[in-house]
Amino acid sequence: MLKRWQFWVGVLISVVFLWLALRNINWADMGAALRTANYWWLIPGVAIYFVGVWARAWRWHYLLRPLKAIPTAAMFPIVTIGYMGNNIYPARAGEVLRAYVLRREHGVPISASLATILIERIFDGVVMLMFVFFNLNALAALTMTSGFAGSIQALTVWGTAAFAGALLVFLLAAMFPHQSLGLYHRLAAPRLPAGLRARVTPLVENFWTGLASLRSPRNILMVFLTSVVIWLLETGKYWFVMHAFDFTGYTGGFFGLMLMNGIVNLATTIPSAPGYVGTFDTPGIAVLTAYGLNPAVAAGYTLMLHAALWLPITLVGAYYMARSGLKWGTVQAEYKTLAAGAPAAEGRG
Repeated sequence: MLKRWQFWVGVLISVVFLWLALRNINWADMGAALRTANYWWLIPGVAIYFVGVWARAWRWHYLLRPLKAIPTAAMFPIVTIGYMGNNIYPARAGEVLRAYVLRREHGVPISASLATILIERIFDGVVMLMFVFFNLNALAALTMTSGFAGSIQALTVWGTAAFAGALLVFLLAAMFPHQSLGLYHRLAAPRLPAGLRARVTPLVENFWTGLASLRSPRNILMVFLTSVVIWLLETGKYWFVMHAFDFTGYTGGFFGLMLMNGIVNLATTIPSAPGYVGTFDTPGIAVLTAYGLNPAVAAGYTLMLHAALWLPITLVGAYYMARSGLKWGTVQAEYKTLAAGAPAAEGRG
């Protein structure tokens, strides 16, 4: 799926982030925090997380409605397979995996479903940036607007520009499909070799059909509000797991966890080893420490939270993938065919 050097670069980045996160941690204190934690709090945390996964399945069902009406119950296993893929395969391969499963089971072209997945990611990024903006002043007041908070503020500005720009491009492409697709046919297609053009053009056209859900302001609002609910539910998991640990000294409350959620999920866009090792943990520990939590407790909590986010969805996704009889080697072969631009790999809905 990836060139070997790209995989090892991700591993190296994860190692560096983990070193940054744990280099000054008192390991004995962190072990004590993990030993004394009340792990019963993981049960409601995992439960509310899967409510959020169901909401993700509903959102994807909603985005796909212009292409094909697929019940949310049928989308849920595919979503879990995709998140399992993101957790164990490099380069967010789970996104391609769930697009492949959707094509295999419901006949939706891969490039069209990838367009809806990109829409999801853009709205997720917008909500994450909202979480950061709403709480950045409180964090800045704690850190004197310098150091960690200053870096986050700068990254938030650049992230806002990137996600806003991407959202604008997608909205314009969706609202003016004939004009925007016409740009491809007038400017890009004539410059492609005839054989390549014959393979790429159906992919581009299918991708454009995947943007149909953004042509209605009502749909845009619905996707946005659902995205807010999804990430509030995930923050609810952070809140439940927090109660398993001794958070004496922590001053952030639920809003501090919203900030943590926003920052760690934005940080996981950085290339890393599968499962976002390090890129999730380092900023999470830093946020909690900035809010006054003992660094050892912050480290124990963040590592446990990461495990609680990773393991249940991975197990459920692996179960559904095994039940479907799907093999990763088959998906890789299909992905290579799609990357080569063969329309046959797309399927037809």
